[in-house]
Amino acid sequence: MLTPLTAISPVDGRYRQGVDILGEYFSEFALIRYRVRVEIEYFISLCSIPLPQLEKFDRSLFGALRDIYKKFSLEDAAAVKEIEKTTNHDVKAVEYFIKHKFAEMGIDSRFGEFVHFGLTSQDINNTSVPLSLLEAVNEAYLPILYKVLLTLKDYAYDWKDIPMLAHTHGQPASPTRLGKEFDVYVARLEEQISQLKRQRYPAKFGGATGNLNAHHVAYPTIDWNAFAENFVASLGLRRSYPTTQIEHYDNLAAIFDNLRRINVILIDLARDVWMYISMDYFKQKIKPGEVGSSAMPHKVNPIDFENAEGNLGVANAVFGHLSEKLPVSRMQRDLTDSTVLRNIGVPVAHSMIAFNSLAKGLGKLVLNEAKLEMDLENNWAVVAEGLQTILRREGYPNPYETLKALTRTGSAITKEVITDFINSLQVSDSVKQEMLAITPETYTGI
Repeated sequence: MLTPLTAISPVDGRYRQGVDILGEYFSEFALIRYRVRVEIEYFISLCSIPLPQLEKFDRSLFGALRDIYKKFSLEDAAAVKEIEKTTNHDVKAVEYFIKHKFAEMGIDSRFGEFVHFGLTSQDINNTSVPLSLLEAVNEAYLPILYKVLLTLKDYAYDWKDIPMLAHTHGQPASPTRLGKEFDVYVARLEEQISQLKRQRYPAKFGGATGNLNAHHVAYPTIDWNAFAENFVASLGLRRSYPTTQIEHYDNLAAIFDNLRRINVILIDLARDVWMYISMDYFKQKIKPGEVGSSAMPHKVNPIDFENAEGNLGVANAVFGHLSEKLPVSRMQRDLTDSTVLRNIGVPVAHSMIAFNSLAKGLGKLVLNEAKLEMDLENNWAVVAEGLQTILRREGYPNPYETLKALTRTGSAITKEVITDFINSLQVSDSVKQEMLAITPETYTGI
């Protein structure tokens, strides 16, 4: 029996509780339900043209037809899978399931023949899958990402005036402000989220080889391209045209690349916070009973950021394969996209697992201002940039070289060393006072 302890994938095992909502979008049950939804909405759209043979269909039944997918149950999904044992074709099984439902509702079988009328399975799959991704991103993925983003915004505001020694190339550098460093991640994430919201979720809807052959031969006077455009738009998607038998996936690949960029930013965040914890800039709130190390009782490990980094890496490996593989298909269609599409939920799940870990880890941070102050006080050499820039302004000879000679002696550069140096300069007293006001705590820019 499948349980969290027997599941092969940690997404459905150890981490299932955190991503259970994705079952509504990416499970086999969800895929079948989305297929039923597209088929039903397509049939209703045909009635709305109306096709001559559907003019007498009772429009009052539209609500009942929509209930087929709105009230779709596990028993219904099992019934589709039972039909598939005979058809050996998953989409054809959906068609037969819907026709069976029509019969149960007393709908004339002549109307039932317009279920899946003129379509190939990819018209259904290449509409169902992007629709499920669109709704999963908006309803499951973004809410958790916003949780991380809001925490970062809070820290950016709360710590906006906290000076911090910067480290470029791992070495002490011109001071910054802790809040500003968090605000960098806020800006990066907001830009990528903005781009994600502007992405077009593509759908292919055009018959066996993308030319609406069957539709056109049956009803040559109908503008089927316009119909297809409107139908796909009614689902919140954008029709790709022209296509082969399948969606060409270029825009879907762009979405995966966008999601991957968000994860790259968060990997950067996880590593930076991990480093700040190791530098003692942050302590971590301790949860009673929690063990940091099985051998070393004193340790409180930054496991949430490590867990996030690992899951983001797994997610990006799959996103990368999706965006590289899906747009490539032999001639009008090969089947390599089919099994790959079934894995879209995997990187989304690993991303959300990471978001939850980041939110948890960020929530544990306790600022250690004493350590930040100590590092600034121990690195007076970092004001050299500001001092030599003022000397440049004043036309002082060789200011860069002068400060370089001062700060690279190998001796400790203290406040006293800097003060004595400034007082020895051949500049006006007002300039000296200006330079003496520069400290590691105040030299933080704008």
